[in-house]
Amino acid sequence: MKNRRNFFQPSGLAPGGKPQAYKLLMALAISWLFACPMASGQTPTTVVTFDVTNGFLPYFGSLVQGANGDMYGTTYEGGANGAGTIFRLTPAGALTTLHSFDTTDGAFPAGSLLLAANGDLYGTTWEGGTAGVGTIFKITPAGALTSLHSFDSTDGALCVSGLIQATNGDLYGTTYLGGANNIGTIFKITPAGVFTSLHSFAAAEGATPYAGLTQATDGYLYGTTYQAGANNVGTVFKVTMAGVLTTLYTFTVSLTDGTHPYAALVQASNGLLYGSTSSGGASGYGTIFSITPEGALTTLHSFAVLDGDNPQSKLVEASDGNLYGTTSGGGTAGGDGTIFKMTLAGSLTTLYSFSGTDGAFPIGGLAQYTNGTFYGTTYEGGADNDGTVFTLSEGLGPFVETVPTSGRVGAAVKILGTHLSAASSVTFNGTAAVFDVVAPSEITATVPAGATNGTVEVVTPSGTLSSNMPFRVLP
Repeated sequence: MKNRRNFFQPSGLAPGGKPQAYKLLMALAISWLFACPMASGQTPTTVVTFDVTNGFLPYFGSLVQGANGDMYGTTYEGGANGAGTIFRLTPAGALTTLHSFDTTDGAFPAGSLLLAANGDLYGTTWEGGTAGVGTIFKITPAGALTSLHSFDSTDGALCVSGLIQATNGDLYGTTYLGGANNIGTIFKITPAGVFTSLHSFAAAEGATPYAGLTQATDGYLYGTTYQAGANNVGTVFKVTMAGVLTTLYTFTVSLTDGTHPYAALVQASNGLLYGSTSSGGASGYGTIFSITPEGALTTLHSFAVLDGDNPQSKLVEASDGNLYGTTSGGGTAGGDGTIFKMTLAGSLTTLYSFSGTDGAFPIGGLAQYTNGTFYGTTYEGGADNDGTVFTLSEGLGPFVETVPTSGRVGAAVKILGTHLSAASSVTFNGTAAVFDVVAPSEITATVPAGATNGTVEVVTPSGTLSSNMPFRVLP
């Protein structure tokens, strides 16, 4: 019998778990189904069904595209030792287990992997390591794993979030517990593994961050905490790369702004930061909000079960300029979660409701592959009820992605895409760059003198591909 570990949550729920009252609420919601027309959308295609041996229960982490064109992700449990896996997935859906954790090198990876500028992937684990409270690791695209740091509670414990690479080249993240007050920390680590604890949360600032960080164009790192703050239901904060923290917003227990944010923020092309709360709002099932870098928050959407509830995943701004995401519950097919898109102004469309057989509880976020297709995971469901990987096409065209998304003149930048072998030109906001085609999925380019902030474009025989977000030229 499979042992589904209860991931620690203040609510006492297991991951993807629902309170007993939820079944009654869903029964009432389904009775309203015919009064609430379903939104049309494409049907996801299940490309992997997990079966324990190849991992099971993919959790908060969304997939990430590697420089070789494959996708990479984690499962929270399963694999050879039952402590979770790292896997590689071809665009066609062929899965290879690259690493099975054995607790000495970490256990139960919950967050996303990060493709760093050096081409390696970095991530964290919830438990394991020398003190048993989590690790930071790197893994090559071929699967060679190196443990970089073991948390010891004083410097953090129980890391859920994925890492980000900031403009200074260092990696930043959060821990759920540990630190001076045992309610979470912010840390940085160099790609080579030199670790620095930057900040220990105090209750007034927020506590127990599930979410990772996002670096905005102003250079600050932004994030959320799941609880504490003035009303003990979470906060939004910003922090300098040196660790000086400012609380921007404290959520309330009213029916307006939502409570208990899980997910990391994302800065959209309009300069606003977007995020979600897992509960609260007008109906109590969570919200999507925008917030300015100065802390002015606007609630854009309150979920109402049939359009989803309990959003836990990070939003992604796709190449069409819309935000896409998932909810871990709700929908019109029995409460197994939804996929949605939303305009930057807040108009939400439910694209799909999961029904269990095709996946259940999509806690991880979506990732847009450079051919335009979305990839995602479900925590449970599928043929073995161990979770799935799915794809979703919304008819969006191909694009290119830069790694990193900013750099100084003369810096080397990876450009990821598809069918790049015959590329004839690379420009940074119109300024031509020297480049080399490494593979059909990867170009390396040098940020040219005179380049300014803007779109990176690659000219290929089939057309010009534009970057999905502007590239920033650093001083």
